[in-house]
Amino acid sequence: MLALKDIRKSFGPIEVLHGVDLEVRAGEVHALLGENGAGKSTLMKIVSGIIQPSAGTISIDGQDRRFANYDEAIAAGVGIVFQEFSLIPYLTAVENMFLAREIKNRLGLLDRRAMRRRAEEILKKLEVDLPLDVPIARLSVAEQQFVEIAKALSLDARILVLDEPTATLTPSETEHLFKVMRELRAAGVAIVFISHHLEEIFEICDRITVLRDGEYVGSCAVADVTTDQLVEMMVGRRIENSFPPKPLPNPAAPVVLEVTELQLRRGGPVSSFQLRAGEILGFAGLVGSGRTETVLSMLGEYPAARCKLRIDGAERRLRDPADGLMHGIGLLPESRKEQGLITSFSILQNVSLNNYGKYRRGHWFIDFKKERACTETAMDQVRVKAQGAAARVDTLSGGNQQKVVIARWLNHQMRVLIFDEPTRGIDVGAKAEIYQLMRDFTAQGFAIIMISSELTEVIGMSDRVCVFRSGGIVATVEGSAITSEEIMTHATTGKVHHVA
Repeated sequence: MLALKDIRKSFGPIEVLHGVDLEVRAGEVHALLGENGAGKSTLMKIVSGIIQPSAGTISIDGQDRRFANYDEAIAAGVGIVFQEFSLIPYLTAVENMFLAREIKNRLGLLDRRAMRRRAEEILKKLEVDLPLDVPIARLSVAEQQFVEIAKALSLDARILVLDEPTATLTPSETEHLFKVMRELRAAGVAIVFISHHLEEIFEICDRITVLRDGEYVGSCAVADVTTDQLVEMMVGRRIENSFPPKPLPNPAAPVVLEVTELQLRRGGPVSSFQLRAGEILGFAGLVGSGRTETVLSMLGEYPAARCKLRIDGAERRLRDPADGLMHGIGLLPESRKEQGLITSFSILQNVSLNNYGKYRRGHWFIDFKKERACTETAMDQVRVKAQGAAARVDTLSGGNQQKVVIARWLNHQMRVLIFDEPTRGIDVGAKAEIYQLMRDFTAQGFAIIMISSELTEVIGMSDRVCVFRSGGIVATVEGSAITSEEIMTHATTGKVHHVA
């Protein structure tokens, strides 16, 4: 149904796609794999008419096509769910789904009832129940993702591109999506599926094409390849073990952070935990279990019913995350592009945020040489791959963007780092680098709280794990008890003690 031949793309003098081939058949789910920056999203933007190829041919049903814009691609039956949401936050789900394709009545007026009925039909097919009359900005990230998917399905696309669609979904929501994908496959739709979760590839996909550094590496059937072979195709080398070895526990390590009597809402569970120097404390639980809210409450960003906090044994009350910075606590938020970075700024500007006081020369001036030297030192520490400190953050891969956020907090001399979904949207090679950085930090005496929805990540990286359910910690496990069975048992059936 879809064939790409010798696709090339250059931005100025730099060629980012070097003669890529891709064939997707009707009625199959075709995985497109590669590290961040391999060219997957660029290739799909060419397929959907958003950017134009420098060379090469696109054919649909055997006929050569060239799309001047996204509208022409939609008319040809191509739909895409972008990795970065393309929703307008102040419009409702229905208004977003039918934006520029509104259903009108005989008088040329908007037929809101018809659009709502159609939206309800699609969401029912997705087995998703979400409010249709509130602005998108008030929906959760997972709900917004399903609006994006519903928007693509509303196009009745024959070729559907899903770019990291499961990154923000729970396992049950992901299974709902896979059920819909199987139904579409049975109906003859050609699906291109981009994901960094290799276990999903083996569950839902029929064939695979791998890109590396903008080049075509190869295609194969899912049944003919192993996980290790795929990783080697993607990164060009074997990755023996993604997770660094865990150090022996040190019960004598000082407690740098202690939270007691943290209650997110009146009548809800009360949580307590300690964080020691040199350890990684994992926060595990289902989405909505209160992991991120607990951290934000501790930092004064989220209103809690009550919370007691000690830093290095001294009782503190943090009014906001800026107070946390003053006491050496840095947060790497779940959404790095929306909350952790200003992507149109350079690496230097992002690393310098919150740090200009240390560059002051006199009362009014900035020591730019010192700023650049500190930025380059921080970049070297976390191994940012970029043209230099002046490179814009939006030109970097997801893994390198995450490293820029880490570099900022190192530059600010943080002692406690909170990683919220540290490897979301990051490829396997970059994941291994982030994991090694985290272990390097703890070896230097840093303390880390890691919030993650990936059980393998929690198990592989955590020295101890706090398991959350219904807004509170129901268990803390360590050592040999850090298993998927133990964690999920507590996360799904743990008993929560409620107080008035």
